[in-house]
Parts: sequence; structure tokens; C-alpha cells
Amino acid sequence: MPPTTDQLHTFLDVATEAALAAGVILQDYLGNLAEIEDKGRPGDLVTEADRAAEAAILKVLDRHVPDHTILAEESGQLGNLNSQYLWAIDPLDGTTNYAHQYPVSAVSVGLMIDGIPQVGVIFDPFRQELFRAAKGLGATRNRRPMQVSETTELEKSLLVSGFAYDRRQTIDTNYAEFCYLTHLTQGVRRSGSAALDLAYVACGRFDGYWERGLSPWDITAGVAILEEAGGKVTAYDGSPLQISSGRILATNGQIHGSLSQELQRVPPLATWADSSRLTDSAQGML
Repeated sequence: MPPTTDQLHTFLDVATEAALAAGVILQDYLGNLAEIEDKGRPGDLVTEADRAAEAAILKVLDRHVPDHTILAEESGQLGNLNSQYLWAIDPLDGTTNYAHQYPVSAVSVGLMIDGIPQVGVIFDPFRQELFRAAKGLGATRNRRPMQVSETTELEKSLLVSGFAYDRRQTIDTNYAEFCYLTHLTQGVRRSGSAALDLAYVACGRFDGYWERGLSPWDITAGVAILEEAGGKVTAYDGSPLQISSGRILATNGQIHGSLSQELQRVPPLATWADSSRLTDSAQGML
């Protein structure tokens, strides 16, 4: 049974309360970390700030929606596993940035209903920016309506991407795509926070974003926010997004087709030494 408008308003308020509670904790811990642990992959870190912020979010959710399912980055799957409601939460998206006191990170609290992202809150406690949306209720930044950019040409766009933690073990990375698209656009950035990347596309700071190796807690909130802001989210090839795939293409909608097409044209990194296999655009990059 689909949620009512009143229910969506309530879920949005719950997500906001949880994100703000976690944000206070992140502000307190910045520059005061005593524990920084490696999860087993280079750059995949966890700190006491992650754990404390997640505990604050779980406390809020347990108080308001105890019968829902929760998928948390540090705690895994919790609650009623048969619920149609699944909260995907990342208490600190951008932990590596945070551990280095580089203040580009955020709290991400998203809600999937029957597998579809419908509520999202992303809070950047260092810039005091709160991005919120729920299905049919619009998207806001600091309570003011926001929308995606109006850029229509890929060559005039500014993009953002990221690199997965397994980048040292596989050639299936974004390196080739990053370089290729840098030459076709006005630039490509890498922030280190998927949640903020999606929020920035939603508010028009970026025109498009793509990445691989993502988890549901990285993108659920951002997908809900971006779609409500007028953006488009799919798989790389333009087919419907599968959250579990870990791959996402998100844009203002205007450049979606062209960006999807160019992503599929990028030659695999392993072939770049053989210039005969590159497209004309890629040859100009060597």
C-alpha cells in the first residue's frame, strides 16, 4: 500500500531529526578523533564519530518507526526484515575526508518504500546545508525550493565522480571515464562524498554524476532528492537504476542521454596503450 502524503511528511521529519542529531556529533568529533580503523580495504575507514552518529540516527528511528527495516553502514540490517519500509543510512559519508579534517562529508538518511527511494535527507554539518525531499513534496536546500541546472550541452557541463575502494584490485574503475570526460566537458570533480555529489546535482552545482562500487546507504537519500529536484537517475546505459548494482548515472536530465552515450564509448583502461582502439575523442587525450 503506497504511503499517504501525511505519512511522507512524517517520514521526512523523522529523517531530518535523525540527520541533524548525527550532524551535531560529527561537528563535535572533527579534529578530536582517538580511533581511526581500516575496514580491510585501503581508504575504507571507520571512526568513533561514524559509530556515535549512527547510534544517534538509530535511536531516532527506533523511537519513531520501530517496525521498519534499517540498513546501516556500520550496523548492517536491523529491525523488521519484512517491512515495505527500508531506511538506508550513512552516518558519515566521506569518512576519509573527515579523518583528515577535510570538511567534505555529510549525513545521509534515505527511505525506500517497496524498493523505491522516496524520502531523503542529506545534512552537511560543516556548511550547515540541509537537503531534503520526499516523493511529490518537492526538494529543498535549507528549506528553500531547489532544482537542477538548465545546462543542455555536455561540453558546457561540470561533472563529478568518485573512485571505489577496490580500485587497486581491479581495472574496472572510473579512471578512464574521468580522464575521457574531462576532455569533453568543462571539468570533472571528485569530492569523496557520493551523498553530497547527488545533492549538488540536485541544487544545480553539478550537471551530472556517475560512479560505481556504491552501497544503498550511499545513494538512497540522494536519489530521492535529485528526482524531486527535476533530475534523472538511471544505470549507465539509461536503463532503470538498480540500487543493488552499485552503479549510478545521475544528471539534470538535459545531458543524460549524451553522458550515457559517452560513458559507454569509453575504452577499457587496459586498452589505452593501444591508440588504434581509441575513439577520435580519446586519441586527442594521449
